[in-house]
Amino acid sequence: MLSSNRLVQKCLKRNNASKTLSWFSRVAFPVNFVPQQEIYVIERFGKFARSAPGGPMFKVPVIERVAYVQVLKELVITVDNQKAITKDNVTIDIDGVLYIKIKDAEKASYGVDDSEFAIKQLAQTTMRSEIGKLTLDGLFSEREELNSRICTSINGASQEWGMSALRYEIKDIEIPSEIRHAMQRQVEAERTKRAEILRSEGLRESAINEAEGQRQARILQSEAQRMELINEAEGERQAAILRAEAKAKAIEVVAERLSGENGRQAADYDLAAQYIEAFSELAQEGNTLILPADVGNIPSTVASAMTTLEKISSARNQK
Repeated sequence: MLSSNRLVQKCLKRNNASKTLSWFSRVAFPVNFVPQQEIYVIERFGKFARSAPGGPMFKVPVIERVAYVQVLKELVITVDNQKAITKDNVTIDIDGVLYIKIKDAEKASYGVDDSEFAIKQLAQTTMRSEIGKLTLDGLFSEREELNSRICTSINGASQEWGMSALRYEIKDIEIPSEIRHAMQRQVEAERTKRAEILRSEGLRESAINEAEGQRQARILQSEAQRMELINEAEGERQAAILRAEAKAKAIEVVAERLSGENGRQAADYDLAAQYIEAFSELAQEGNTLILPADVGNIPSTVASAMTTLEKISSARNQK
């Protein structure tokens, strides 16, 4: 049998109206004023009779009494720190905050002995169960999803208690120091790797840009050289044409003059002068030359040249 103190505590735990209302208000007084967002649960001869919402409430003294007072506001329940084991066998300390609201005052009063204690225990067991499905990395990355799953599991079990879990928030996660240091080293290694990747990508982009610039420079240089060669060839071509035209004109003038009066004597004189001038220039250089046997016979050389000119002139006249 239960001791008297434990029996009283159990009765007070179930009959929470005694915590907010005096015995006179709960049992003997015929009129009560129910505050807004509260519901008084009325019992008649110890059996549930009705629920009285905010406003004036009338009851039969002694026969009817206020057994429970249920608050319809959103309630905040702190889930105590507890240990849990993740999927990869890491032991962590975790706590949270649960936000609930009473939907049915009758079920909240008679569905469970201590509703706050029951919902807290349910939240703890559900949290341990859901954490066991995740790895440590998944616990941090899927925190919102974990909160949602815990809230859904609590709602599935607390419907018979007339309560609904609005949301659940993990407040603090404590991991072993060696695991925390390992995670810090992993984060540092990841940052170093990312920095190296970014640096290598920068070097690669720089090399690509430099190679592209060199390629464009070579293309432009080759284009400039090509244009320069084209221009030089065009200039040489134009110069050759002009020299040929000038030479042809000179030949025509010489031919006209040779066909005129005293033309032969003028040609003999010019050829002789050029012959002598050429030999004077050769004599100034220390070169070894092969000369004809009659090199000193200037009239013979001039006559030979004039004979050649006459043949060319006659052939031209025939055309």
